[in-house]
Amino acid sequence: MKCPRCESEKVSLLLKAPVDDAWEVYICETCTLSWRNTEGPNITDPEKYDKRFKLNPAEFKELDQIPPIPELKK
Repeated sequence: MKCPRCESEKVSLLLKAPVDDAWEVYICETCTLSWRNTEGPNITDPEKYDKRFKLNPAEFKELDQIPPIPELKK
């Protein structure tokens, strides 16, 4: 299985539905995208995933960091 967003093969099962295994949630260990196996191919299939939201793991070091949350004012 490949991650739809970054196409990494480092995907693992995160959890299963508590009843009847109705769905499964997977998570990418490279880009942290998570998705259900019951979602449409536009989410689950790397070829059909919206190219505007694709990530290239080789460029991760160049991405901006999330800024720290400032301390609360008293």
